[in-house]
Amino acid sequence: MFVTRLASGVVLLIIAIGSMSYGGWALAAILCGVSLVGFRELTKALGCAGGGKGSCAAAPNGLEWVGMAGILAYYLLLYLSAGDTFLLMCIVGTFLAEMFVYVLAFPRYNAGQTMAAVFSFLYAPVLLSFVYQTRMAPQGIFMVWMILISSWGCDTCAYAVGKLIGRKKIFPVLSPKKSLEGCIGGVLGAALIGWLYGCFFVEKAFPDRRIAWAIAAICGAGAVMSMVGDLAASAIKRNHDIKDYGKLIPGHGGIMDRFDSMIVTAPMTYFLTILLL
Repeated sequence: MFVTRLASGVVLLIIAIGSMSYGGWALAAILCGVSLVGFRELTKALGCAGGGKGSCAAAPNGLEWVGMAGILAYYLLLYLSAGDTFLLMCIVGTFLAEMFVYVLAFPRYNAGQTMAAVFSFLYAPVLLSFVYQTRMAPQGIFMVWMILISSWGCDTCAYAVGKLIGRKKIFPVLSPKKSLEGCIGGVLGAALIGWLYGCFFVEKAFPDRRIAWAIAAICGAGAVMSMVGDLAASAIKRNHDIKDYGKLIPGHGGIMDRFDSMIVTAPMTYFLTILLL
């Protein structure tokens, strides 16, 4: 299991580095595909896919078709740089279309399923799109890596510190393995990696700017959000009595199992970058 998990992690890291470095259509296409899978994993977990909670039905239902059409439209507009107004129109339009299906098909879908479909659209696809927006922003080739530092860097540091000195359990019901020491280590570790990245890479590219400490602060704040994202995804699984969101990634589970922290770290990084850098 460890070898399988490690191999999958390496492949994911290579894909992430390659697509983030290239940006453009490649990154947009990968994020769109990840979003489509993540959306379906969430709708299944929340009981609005096909036959209900945990359903493995091959064919999406009406609520899911609308959500997936919204995802495709959203990423196309994003790639075409259509602007915030059109992106907002797409988000609101998808919500209204879900309501349209709910009313026309009544009583096939209940209110909970409809709200779960809208939530799934906003959660994975829209929040994950900020990876692309960060990459395509000015100096985005430097700033996008803070998302990985905040999420995967925090995970690694938290795991190492928790294993070494973790004692106090702060989420015994939701996540029994997480310790206070590990959480602190994850945040401080991500901030330290961010500071080193700022000193040795970003400031060398922009010698007239001293922004390493700002990058460290962004990575530290992103690390806090990454743990919130991880715990929120775990809470959904516990609420609905499932172990993993899917089986797409060997040793890791589904898209939502592996990208749960990055999903919420991306918008945090994007907005803090705009404010602080």
